[in-house]
Parts: sequence; structure tokens; C-alpha cells
Amino acid sequence: MALTATDPIKMIFAILLPPLGVFLEVGLKGHFWLNILLTLFGFIPGIIHAFYVILKH
Repeated sequence: MALTATDPIKMIFAILLPPLGVFLEVGLKGHFWLNILLTLFGFIPGIIHAFYVILKH
């Protein structure tokens, strides 16, 4: 779980627009679509999931 040089940029995008941060990490896979749903249900769950995906991958 080492941080890369682009992770801080992805984390900034994860705060401003969570699906974009997830897209930059995994592309158009399941985590991206799940993050869109979580962001629509509530902005905070989308942010939490985006940080989880960025830090896990």
C-alpha cells in the first residue's frame, strides 16, 4: 500500500468530485459505478469510498 506521486492529486479530486478520483485510480470498473451511487445518496459516503479505493489500490 505504498503511496505514489499521483495519489495526493487523486485525493484532492476525491474531495472535490469523488467519482473522478475513483476513475483516475481504477477506470470504468465496478468501484467507479458504486462511487457514483454513493455520491448520489450522500456526498460524504462517496468521499469515504473514494479514499478507500485510492488507498487500497
